[in-house]
Amino acid sequence: MKMEKRKFRIGELADLLAVEKFVVRFWEKEFHFRAQRSEGGQRFYDEKDLKKFSLIKELLYEKGFTIAGAKKFLKDQGKKAVTSDIIASQITNMDQEAKVSENNDNSDVEDCGQDLAARIEQQIIDLQRKLIKLRELL
Repeated sequence: MKMEKRKFRIGELADLLAVEKFVVRFWEKEFHFRAQRSEGGQRFYDEKDLKKFSLIKELLYEKGFTIAGAKKFLKDQGKKAVTSDIIASQITNMDQEAKVSENNDNSDVEDCGQDLAARIEQQIIDLQRKLIKLRELL
């Protein structure tokens, strides 16, 4: 007897991910997922989909990635080229500019520049998270 894989409807998947159903639909569209559909048109997801959506949620909500950054990360991960450089490349241009200006400072000012850059980086991450939440509300 063949055991069937567990399938989730969109509401079940959203509950497991602790997000709203429209967020799952949005991610499905943005990340080009092809959910299986019943004859009646209902979406069904499997364990593999749950893992992918969980990773997307982690990248967006916990690590502060943008949608574009998360897409690039997943694309690169598929190529097995995931390194810390790829993760660092997801940071916004403002953060990169702060790091460049920090490297151009002299050594006396460098400590102050590093503190400032760390605060700016944290502010950017906080703003990205807030933007993600705002996008979900739209």
